[in-house]
Amino acid sequence: MRYCRDMHGHGETPPAAQWPDDARIAVQFVLNYEEGGENCVLHGDAASEAFLSEIVGAAQWPGQRHWNMESIYEYGARAGFWRLHRLLTGKAVPVTVYGVATALQRSPAQVAAMLEAGWEIASHGLKWVEHKDMPADEERQAIAEAIRLHTLVTGERPRGWYTGRCSINTVDLVAEAGDFDYISDTYADDLPYWYEHAGSRQLIIPYTLDANDMRFATPQGFNSGDQFFSYLKDSFDALYAEGAAGSPKMMSIGLHCRLIGRPGRVMALARFIDYVQSHEKVWIARRVDIAEHWARTHPPQPAAERPSRMDEAAFVARFGDIFEHSPWIARRAFAGELSPANDTAIGLAAALTFQFRAASDEERLGVLVAHPDLAGKLAQAKRLTASSTEEQASAGLDALTDAERARFTALNDAYVAKFGFPFIIAVRDNTKASILAAFETRIANNRDTEFATACKQVERIALLRLQALLPG
Repeated sequence: MRYCRDMHGHGETPPAAQWPDDARIAVQFVLNYEEGGENCVLHGDAASEAFLSEIVGAAQWPGQRHWNMESIYEYGARAGFWRLHRLLTGKAVPVTVYGVATALQRSPAQVAAMLEAGWEIASHGLKWVEHKDMPADEERQAIAEAIRLHTLVTGERPRGWYTGRCSINTVDLVAEAGDFDYISDTYADDLPYWYEHAGSRQLIIPYTLDANDMRFATPQGFNSGDQFFSYLKDSFDALYAEGAAGSPKMMSIGLHCRLIGRPGRVMALARFIDYVQSHEKVWIARRVDIAEHWARTHPPQPAAERPSRMDEAAFVARFGDIFEHSPWIARRAFAGELSPANDTAIGLAAALTFQFRAASDEERLGVLVAHPDLAGKLAQAKRLTASSTEEQASAGLDALTDAERARFTALNDAYVAKFGFPFIIAVRDNTKASILAAFETRIANNRDTEFATACKQVERIALLRLQALLPG
C-alpha cells in the first residue's frame, strides 16, 4: 500500500528562501486573463459559463448562449483590465498574467499592453473550462495547442503554467511537456518546492485560492472591498512577521479583471498595494522571477534514500534491525501504508512503531528479549549488533571499572529475574550515571509498568537509530 500524497513537504524547518536584498517576504500579484476563453457555444462548447461571475447560483445553459454571463466576462476585458492596468503600472507593480490562450488571441490590445508593461504572461491553458473528466490524451493535446497558440499570440513560449480547473493528470502532463520554469497548479505550501515525475524534477510555485478575489463570487466569500483588504493585510502581516523571525515565505494574490476590476472593489487592491509598499524588505516579483531565484538558490538535489519507494528486500535489509533483531516489524510496515511522509526519520519511526504497538504482548515481549543486557556478557564478547555496540559505547558502557561492571551485572541479573526481559533504555539520551540511576529506580516497578516503560524505550531507540540514517 503506497499513499502518493505528500503530507510532509518542507517539514518543521523549511529551507531559507534567501529572497533578494534579504527580503522578509516575496509578494506576487497574479492577474487571471480568462475573458474570451470561458465556456460559450460560440467557442464550440456544449454550454454557457457558470463560474466566477456576479450571477449568484449561475448554472450552465446547455446549447445556448447566456447573454448576461457573456457580458460580465466582456466587462473584464473591456473595462476591468484597463482599470487594473492603470493601477498596477501606475504603482510600478510587477505582474504575472495567467493568460488563457484563446482569450489572449481575442484581446490583441490587452496583450500588447501586458508586453509593454513587462508583465510575465504565463499559460492558463487553452480554454477556461473544466478538465477533471478530460481523458489524458485529450488534455495532453490541449496543453500542446495552448503552448502553440500562446507562442504565436505573445511571441514567446510560456515559461509558467496554471490550468486552475485542472485534472488529476494536469501537473504530470505539463511536466512531461517540458521546458517550464514552474507549474502553479497546487495550493500546498507557502514556498516553492521540487516535484518529481518520471525521473525528472519540476519546480512548483504554489498558488492561492484564499487571498484571491474569486471569493467575491463564492459563498462565504468577500462581500466588500474592506473584507478583501483586511484579509490580504492579515495574510501579509503574518508572513512578514515570520520573515522577520527568520523564515521568509511567499504570498500570492489572485486577481480577475471582471471581479477586482469593478469600481467598488479596486480601491481595496490599491490600498493593499500601498500597504505592502510602505514596508521595507519586501520583494514584489513576477512568478518567473521567483522561479529563477529558487532554481539558483535551491536547485534540485540528488534523490535521497526513500523508504516508501524501496522494494521489500531492500527495505527489510535496511531497517529490519531498527527494532532489535525483529525484522518482522519492518516487513509489516512495508506491507502497510507508506507515503512520502514516511521517508523521514520521524515518519518511518511512526510506521515501524505503529506495527510494534499493534503487535501482541507476546510479540512485543520477543522484541524486548532480543535486546542485550547493558554492559553484559554479549558486550564483553563483542557480539552486539553494530547499533547496540555504538550506542553502549556512546555512554561509556564499553569502558567500565570492575566495580561498575559488577554493579551492572547484579542489576541485570535481578532485573531479568523479576521481569523476564533485559533492562532497556535509550542510552544516547543518558550518561553512565543517569543509566544507573534509572536502573535502580525502575527495578522497583511492577511488571505491567515496567513492560510499558521498556516498550517506550524501545520506540525511542528506534527513532534515534533512524535519525542517524535518514533526514528529519
